[in-house]
Amino acid sequence: MSAVLIAAASGRALAASAKRAGFRPLVADWFGDQDTRAAAARVAVLPDGLREGMREHTLVPALEDLAAGEDPVALVCGSGFEDRPGLVAMLARQWPLRSNGAAVLRRVKDPLSFAALCAKADIPHPPVALTQPADPDRWLVKRIGGAGGTHVMPATAHGGGDGFYFQRRCAGQALSALFLADGRDARVVGFSRQWALPTGGQRFRYGGAVTVDPGPPLAPHIAQAIARLTAASGLVGLNSADLLVDGDAFHLLEVNPRPGATLDIFEPEHGPSLFALHLSACDGTLPDALPPRRGAAASAIVYADRDFGAVTRRDWPDWTADRPWPGVVVKAGDPLCTVIARAADADAAKAEAEARAARILAAFEPVPT
Repeated sequence: MSAVLIAAASGRALAASAKRAGFRPLVADWFGDQDTRAAAARVAVLPDGLREGMREHTLVPALEDLAAGEDPVALVCGSGFEDRPGLVAMLARQWPLRSNGAAVLRRVKDPLSFAALCAKADIPHPPVALTQPADPDRWLVKRIGGAGGTHVMPATAHGGGDGFYFQRRCAGQALSALFLADGRDARVVGFSRQWALPTGGQRFRYGGAVTVDPGPPLAPHIAQAIARLTAASGLVGLNSADLLVDGDAFHLLEVNPRPGATLDIFEPEHGPSLFALHLSACDGTLPDALPPRRGAAASAIVYADRDFGAVTRRDWPDWTADRPWPGVVVKAGDPLCTVIARAADADAAKAEAEARAARILAAFEPVPT
């Protein structure tokens, strides 16, 4: 059984998909959750990941320790590397990278470069700027290479500066497309409708996603745009595109050049796993077709609504994922776990996921004061 290295903010979904594909997952992530350890052959927890992100001096020794005696056939990078192309370039010199390389990251995560790519590929994209516009109430400010929505703010609340850019607001509903790319062409795995779970100053914090079918003409038009973007950028493997949709029109906001938060709701019940399809796409092969899905699936992040202190719960429902170990300290605003729900349609699946999230929070006792 071949070993694969996985490095991500949370490696659990990738590890489960890799295990299903017949690999031995070796995972370095920020949490080391119970189900990550159940899916992986070995796990290394990277300290202070939520605060500091991916750092060379902790990540590289962790990967070296995981790889010792294993001869991994691939290194797959998940979330956490969007703003670290230099680190990805260094990792690619040490292990067989099966993810987007540093050049592609720079191409699609630099806001001016990405805007130029969209213009070249004839894809609608909101105007962007590096300095605060004269009418900031019509703009958002985002951190370059940011992910998860917590970095997005109204431009009236933040003046920008190094590491930030401004993007013009657009009308429409949020839609995301998970797709496979081989550097020249792309196949859309599926579409999801995402929602935010605002808190404090984080108005756009990622809350969850539910599978949807936008249907014609929108779905094929988006798929064609993603194929053109892939040809212009060289994207490979699993990626996601975030869009705003208004009727049959859309704007492409950004691309997340890595496997993301929707793997759970798109993992096929039968046939090749998403991890196997990701490796094949990185090596230049796209599937002729993807297995059909029945009904709808939703996943939601459960954020602690108060300080929980050290987690004591051991019996998590089977519809939860990213389950923390007893003793892990969870503070207000921290991700506690993920809940997953399936139903006949998108509205029912989303409602069930939100109900399950509420049940998890209600089950936790308040921290004594």
